[in-house]
Amino acid sequence: MTSLAPWVPSMSSLFTTSTSSSSSNLFSRYQSTPPLPSSSSTSSSSSCFRVLCCSGPSSHSGYVGTDLKFVLHDALDASGIPTSHAREAREGFCSQIRKLSDIERKTSISINRCVDLGKTALYVAAEDDSLVSHSSVPLPVDAFIERLDDLSMGYCSHYNSSFRSSPENFLDSLETYLYHKKGFRRTRLRYQSEPRSLYLHSVLTHRSGSTAMLSLIYSEILKMLRLWGLVDFDVEIFVPHDVQSLPRGYHKQKAKESDHVHVMTSQTLLVEILRNLKDALWPFQHDYAGSLFLRAARAANCIDRSNIDEDSGFELASAKAAQHRLQRGVWTSVRFGDMRRALSACERLILLNTDAKELRDYSILLYLCGFYEQSLEFLKLYQDTKNPSEQQSVDALVNLEDDAVEKLMVRLNLISMEEGWSRPSFARNFLGNDSEPW
Repeated sequence: MTSLAPWVPSMSSLFTTSTSSSSSNLFSRYQSTPPLPSSSSTSSSSSCFRVLCCSGPSSHSGYVGTDLKFVLHDALDASGIPTSHAREAREGFCSQIRKLSDIERKTSISINRCVDLGKTALYVAAEDDSLVSHSSVPLPVDAFIERLDDLSMGYCSHYNSSFRSSPENFLDSLETYLYHKKGFRRTRLRYQSEPRSLYLHSVLTHRSGSTAMLSLIYSEILKMLRLWGLVDFDVEIFVPHDVQSLPRGYHKQKAKESDHVHVMTSQTLLVEILRNLKDALWPFQHDYAGSLFLRAARAANCIDRSNIDEDSGFELASAKAAQHRLQRGVWTSVRFGDMRRALSACERLILLNTDAKELRDYSILLYLCGFYEQSLEFLKLYQDTKNPSEQQSVDALVNLEDDAVEKLMVRLNLISMEEGWSRPSFARNFLGNDSEPW
């Protein structure tokens, strides 16, 4: 199978830890299939993470209510890394997105009621925190929810006179409180891709975050003030598309036609939060191939290198140095991103079921990790569910992606003909390496 397998950086740091394995706390809506076979095993059974979440009334709920076989958590369990906290956080995330009906998905975050967006974002942070920290204590989601509530209480105690003023004066005082007194601000441009600005608990702590995070905090304060009966007019949140402006509230009755494109719905907020993480943590950060998928496809030799500008000597040297650190079990974000959290972002985006391309992107990561059987399953699902209008395109980038998908499909089908193809080729490495992944 060596002739068909891709060049893969050593994944020993992806699924290794010095912590001894402990039994995972499985939840009623999560079922774990048998663990990955060891390097000496002849079994062809594969490890997967199976999500059994009840679907809501939404026609978009799709994958939340299906028996999808995700890989990440069970692969970590099989490597001796306990994932009980990660599974609990994922279940919390699923419990919230089950409430996303068709109407709720299109509802502005300023009037959202069914889905607790703050808690959903904290479940995302809790899962990723457990994936990289291996802490025996989970991220305290409830404590950060209280911190969000304290922001609303703090505004009431300092600006109670604003409730009797005009809507414009009320919103001005709210923004003065949030952006000046409390000091929340946009992350500087050069640091916008850093994960610290993309997780709600970190933004609440450091007061610096992405547009999506600041919009979420603004909406949560409005939600509490409305629940307490302190807001008696229609408020909308203007979410800026530039790199400096802050989210602002405005009286909806005075909205302009151009304001509509700056309104963020519950679905678009969750998608932006997860895609920001996916972009920041995607492997091959210094490859500017045009899309995340093409970066991974290039690493897997699924696209013609003549179609992409060659790397500079500095980038090639950085890649080799990063590969060497990975082989020694040292975690790195240079060139290779964070594979664990990139996989978790992909899995959650698939559960949201907003774009079939998330299946394709997840498949290419699984291929690079050596999970060929699961990669083939998700790639087939992508081809079965993608929009028929995308079959023929005049866009050169889309055609390049389609060619890479076809090459990947052919390669996976060839690999599937070989004996023992479902066992990751790097299993012996990451199961036998006891070094910490950082």
